[in-house]
Amino acid sequence: MFCGSFMIRSLSLVLETFSKIETFGQYPLQVNGYRNLIECLEGAMIEREIEPLPCDQPLPSDQSVKYGQERWFTKLPPVLTFELSRFEFNQSLGQPEKIHSKLEFPQIVYMDRYLYRNRELIQTKRAEIRKLKDQITVLQQKLESYMKYGSGPNRFPLPDMLQYVLEFASTKPPMAAPSPPDSQLTPVQSQVECHVSETPPDSSERVVTQQLSFPTDSEKLVNKPAQSSSSPVDTLGHPTPRIVSEEEVKLVRTCLQRWRNETEQDMQDLKDCITTINQSIEQMYGDARLCQVPYCLHAVLFHEGQANAGHYWAYICDQPRKNWLRYNDISVTESSWEELERESYGGLKNVSAYCLMYINKKLPYFMAEGSDAGTGEFQKEVEALPLELQHYVQEDNWRLEQEVAEWEEEQSHKMAQMEQSTSDSPEFSLGSGQEQPSLCERDVRTLSSVHAGMAKEQTAQAIANLAGAYEKKGVEAALSEAFHEEYSRLYLLAKETPTPHNDPRLQHVLIYLLQNNAPKAVVERTLLEQFADKNLSYDERSISIMKVAQAKLKEISPDDVNMEDYKKWHEDYSLFRKVSVYLLTGLELYQNRKYYEALTYLVYAYQSNMTLLVKGPNRGVDESLIALYRRKCLLRSNDKAATLFESGEEARVAEGVSLLNELIIPCMHLIINSDICKEDLDAVEVMRSRWCSYLGKDMNANVQLKLGELLPRLLDCSAEVIVLKEPPKIRPKSPYDLCSRFAAVMESIHGVSAVTVK
Repeated sequence: MFCGSFMIRSLSLVLETFSKIETFGQYPLQVNGYRNLIECLEGAMIEREIEPLPCDQPLPSDQSVKYGQERWFTKLPPVLTFELSRFEFNQSLGQPEKIHSKLEFPQIVYMDRYLYRNRELIQTKRAEIRKLKDQITVLQQKLESYMKYGSGPNRFPLPDMLQYVLEFASTKPPMAAPSPPDSQLTPVQSQVECHVSETPPDSSERVVTQQLSFPTDSEKLVNKPAQSSSSPVDTLGHPTPRIVSEEEVKLVRTCLQRWRNETEQDMQDLKDCITTINQSIEQMYGDARLCQVPYCLHAVLFHEGQANAGHYWAYICDQPRKNWLRYNDISVTESSWEELERESYGGLKNVSAYCLMYINKKLPYFMAEGSDAGTGEFQKEVEALPLELQHYVQEDNWRLEQEVAEWEEEQSHKMAQMEQSTSDSPEFSLGSGQEQPSLCERDVRTLSSVHAGMAKEQTAQAIANLAGAYEKKGVEAALSEAFHEEYSRLYLLAKETPTPHNDPRLQHVLIYLLQNNAPKAVVERTLLEQFADKNLSYDERSISIMKVAQAKLKEISPDDVNMEDYKKWHEDYSLFRKVSVYLLTGLELYQNRKYYEALTYLVYAYQSNMTLLVKGPNRGVDESLIALYRRKCLLRSNDKAATLFESGEEARVAEGVSLLNELIIPCMHLIINSDICKEDLDAVEVMRSRWCSYLGKDMNANVQLKLGELLPRLLDCSAEVIVLKEPPKIRPKSPYDLCSRFAAVMESIHGVSAVTVK
């Protein structure tokens, strides 16, 4: 199923032609120097080189002879595997290196052009292609003579040179003096000029010299132009001819324009001819006779990292459903061809495909695509397998069923234990006759109650503002008015234009929900929980309003509010506050020149913020602000580590290496593995270049060894799973505390006055 055979034939005009057949499993292909899989195959099937014959061979002359080999597939397996050679040994460094060059591969490849039975047809087409490529070489040389015209060291495009001469001849001085009568063009001169203009560019100078006689001294004296009274320094504008008549300008312009048009037409004809020949080469193998053995891409295995370490995963095509599945360790996720292309082509990062598996599209597995692709077809495929392989498939399926059954049983035990602990909990007793809330509802209430508790001062103020309504209209009316008044206040705050030093979302969860267009049911329940908060037990009025709000919460059914959606909104706001705290702490540490501590906070702020921004631009904070100061802290930390390393002292070198391993390298990996911007990429390259520059410097063996261990990790951002330790959590006392810190930091950064948070 996986093994095939190929024939090796010698290519020699002197030695006897020999051939041999070899078997293969994974067919190796060189990647370096090729753009796509077709070029790799073409290069692997034909190997040409110049070698001298052995001394014991009779030679027709003392010259070397051409010798090479060509390969032809004699038998192709149902599953054709190409092993892409992406590793080479670096002699200067003394270690293997990975080749990251880009290589494209098609979803369908026709193998007819590499089969031995088509050898004569393919050799004929290859000979035609060689002739066409020779024609392209000649045409490109002709085109190059136009693009780099001249006999000196500096050469320029001929149309541009003609245009420049035309511009010079057509330029008039600011105050042109009238031309003398004897400067008119004579008939003889006109004939000479026309004759010269029709001479090819490379011989014009010789013809002019032969046909024009040199003037005598008296002629030089008569034709010598009058000296200008003004000095060259006083001359303004572009260079211009000193004396020229309209007839001369007209003649020169006519000739130059005609030559320029002819030159441009010749160049365009050459380009069109090259394009036509290239199209002929591309269509050379489009013959229907060479499209009989299609192989469809079934799996791509690729590697992320360097030669000494990395991470492996695979994409496998689910043929019946026509989609791709991504197998990464224990996870299997649906993917697309576009995502596979981005990850597997290579050339951009250190991720690239190293193995391609193609399946013969004429197998029954593919022939049944248009019909029933269900269980019956799969069963027929299994029955068509060899008996030993059938037993292996059946045993593997049985093991999978056993694992699924064990997992389901384990999950049922866990759920039973959770239900038992829930029923034993005194917090949710059944004495009231109310139905016990679900686990999701309890999680949501825990998080939403935290947000309600943070706004208790604002809620208490809203209740106090409506003391009159409570006394006159009762609890229900007071709660209704307080609810609408608080909603209106927060709605107006949400509609305010944000400033660089004031983020109203930090003041209240409702502002965050309103700015992100949360569902009305989510907004209203959140505000109602604010009035139902147990922390509002200040006085009889607050307690009465709290109990009424709690009763209204119980009246809300699951059909009115999607609790999963409600939970996600509060989780997002909780993460938003966490990002804000990390950002402010990082900026404060940066201002105090504590770059190491600040970097950890800023990196975590950026990573968490990205998960929010995916859902909407108002879900998170300004991405560019975090990235800017994260980059500054990373560069300063790297400078400090490099300074310690350059000292050469054992203790200081160890400190610098520790800083790299524990902080700088993990941060670099997180930056590279996300959507990196140009500024971050430049910063990473600056840091890498600095550490690579130490390779050429003298240092003791111990330091050299540590540098050798560091460089692969600096250059490879995926060789190992690196976890950056999360910074210590800092909880602000209240929304006002967080807002005041935000205003103070933004004032320092933007150089504006602080804003008083109301």
